Amino acid sequence: MDVIIKIIQVILALSVLVLVHELGHFCFAKMFKIRVEKFYLFFDWGFSLFKWKPKNSETEYGIGWLPIGGYCKISGMVDESMDGDSLKNEPQPWEFRSKPAWQRLLVLAGGVIFNFLLAIIIYIILLLGWGETYIKNSDAAIYTSQLAREMGFRDGDRIISFDDYTPDDFGSLSADLLHEQAETATVLRNGDTVEISLGNDYIPKMLDYKQPIFGVAIPFVIAEIPEDSPNKGLLMPGDSLTAIDGKEMTYLQDVRKYLSEHRDTTVELSMIRDGAPVNIEAKVDTAGLIQVMTRMPKITTKDYDFLTAIPAGIKLTFSTIGSYIKELKLVFNPETEAYKEVGSVISIGSIFPEKWDWFRFWSISALLSIMLGVMNLLPIPGLDGGHILFTLY
Repeated sequence: MDVIIKIIQVILALSVLVLVHELGHFCFAKMFKIRVEKFYLFFDWGFSLFKWKPKNSETEYGIGWLPIGGYCKISGMVDESMDGDSLKNEPQPWEFRSKPAWQRLLVLAGGVIFNFLLAIIIYIILLLGWGETYIKNSDAAIYTSQLAREMGFRDGDRIISFDDYTPDDFGSLSADLLHEQAETATVLRNGDTVEISLGNDYIPKMLDYKQPIFGVAIPFVIAEIPEDSPNKGLLMPGDSLTAIDGKEMTYLQDVRKYLSEHRDTTVELSMIRDGAPVNIEAKVDTAGLIQVMTRMPKITTKDYDFLTAIPAGIKLTFSTIGSYIKELKLVFNPETEAYKEVGSVISIGSIFPEKWDWFRFWSISALLSIMLGVMNLLPIPGLDGGHILFTLY
């Protein structure tokens, strides 16, 4: 069932994105009185599931049977669908090739423009409905993966900058590092500013790692002790851990691992309470828990109304466009080996959740809309960018 949900999400998202993209070409063509012969969702090779041509209309609308795209057939557009005999005839007033260059340019760019507009609309709606929730980089320290430690980072480091770039969203640190292709990271470590020389070989390793290399370092500070905890009365809210059984340990991630290896035993917790050190014999249950709740990182939440969501949605769209362009630079740089990570429709399917979640569905759809728009701008034959380059030339 989970696979079916993913497949439905992929087909629905791509259908919306392609339909909007082709609608962009369609609308600009109609605006300049260019004849549109066909407007189809999905490809109709051999036959179509549905077709309809309104009375006194030159356009046939339809739904094809192959759900991998769609198309808008515009009269007089010189592409792979135009036969050679048509080129020998004089251009007609309703044909694409008879229009001035600026009109042809807008028709060709219409799909990309509409994809970007769709992303803006989606982001505005998401910001209105859900707001924005994230951890500020300035409010959190990193918990390192093995790769991050190999690169020179340490648990508890606070990222100041990657080269000259100052990150804001903690959740984007790994992506920021990749996008900037930074040679140096500046961190705050134990009160001192430290520069880490990253070299130039970490990008292929990060791409192969396939997960964020930074987690949030969560200091083990007790927030609450449940009434049924076996350690109720022994531990107090505000207690801050420094060691377990004499081993220095301050972060929740390390504590979880240690306690899972010492189930159904008693451990000695070295804590700081009201500024003074205390040692406590704490009981570990059979699940590897001491049954306390710890303080969590500060989460920043922004709520938007209609007037503030519009500029925020536009800003988010263009920042995402910028990030994706940086990713493409990685792909086209052989030294990064990022080209090995270029995926397919199957890869696209993997980014959708197994359970239906409208927020994630539309967030991913907005990203894919931006990706579709940027990719179509590439000056490659068969893409809008290739046709645009030919028109400009």
